[in-house]
Amino acid sequence: MKLKKESIGYVVVFTFVACAAFVVLLATANEATKNQVKANQSYASHYAVLKAFGLADIATSKADVEPKYTSLVKELPDPAPGMAAYSTVIDGAPFVAVKITNAGLWGPITAILAADPKAERVRGLEILDQQETPGLGGRIGEPWFSAQFSGEKVGTDGKIAVVQGSGKGDPDKENSSVDAVTGASRTSDFVRNLVANALATIQRIGGSL
Repeated sequence: MKLKKESIGYVVVFTFVACAAFVVLLATANEATKNQVKANQSYASHYAVLKAFGLADIATSKADVEPKYTSLVKELPDPAPGMAAYSTVIDGAPFVAVKITNAGLWGPITAILAADPKAERVRGLEILDQQETPGLGGRIGEPWFSAQFSGEKVGTDGKIAVVQGSGKGDPDKENSSVDAVTGASRTSDFVRNLVANALATIQRIGGSL
């Protein structure tokens, strides 16, 4: 029986067929790009690890990332579910990095933090993923923010303060403090907690190296 275009039956059948076609199309596209997506995620993670260790920067070509990572970085046993750990040796000195995910204001924040095994000074911090407010808390993903942590001395309490300052970055590497993003105090608190947890984990790993 031929359905009339004005009938409810026609609308239902047309909607079902259209949805089924889109589902098949999306499933096919997902399957076709799955390996590429996985490769891109692996590259981003490996580049962030190298950068946190100070072994890569913006001038490092994409082709150099995997060979550098393979030759310079050792993957350690996961310190906890959802975390990853890495080590390297730079100028004869060992360093440890952890990939950690902690709560943020609007969603999880994932970062890689590297430090010496005693967690006395940060080597580098890279924000991998965050869902903070664009233009406010989302600015933790900007280079000026993470660059503050490079070389920063860790306080005697095992933490680095994230406080309101100029909003342009704190150049003092000995005060155990970095500038927060102006107008994003809650996000700054979450970053402080993430860094403290990462440092505590590095110290625990470093004691067994």
